[in-house]
Amino acid sequence: MILKVLLISIGGSIGAVFRYLIFVLFEKSTTSTFPWPTLVINITGAFVIGFLWGWFDRLYVAPGIRMLIFIGILGSFTTFSTFAFDVFSLVHDGQIKNVIFYILGTNILGIGLAFVGFYITRLIS
Repeated sequence: MILKVLLISIGGSIGAVFRYLIFVLFEKSTTSTFPWPTLVINITGAFVIGFLWGWFDRLYVAPGIRMLIFIGILGSFTTFSTFAFDVFSLVHDGQIKNVIFYILGTNILGIGLAFVGFYITRLIS
């Protein structure tokens, strides 16, 4: 149990740092009020989850490593709470078109890219 918690903690730290770096990158490159960093993080994370799941289906990956990656790194990297806050903020600011685009983009692209990531592993192996 302690090893699992340690692996998830290490992964969580890695994912949080990657998420922060993406926010910094967007902060330096755009002045847009649209929550691009969270959208990019969530759909990228969805793709990576699908891709790794497909890849791990084909070869043995220890449960601890899966926990480190899926729960730790990717669980910390992607964030639904930030998504919810961004939606609330856009609604509060009256940016209804952006709300619709953001919700649909996150969900449709995110879920779609999880499938794409999974099926890419079928094509390359």
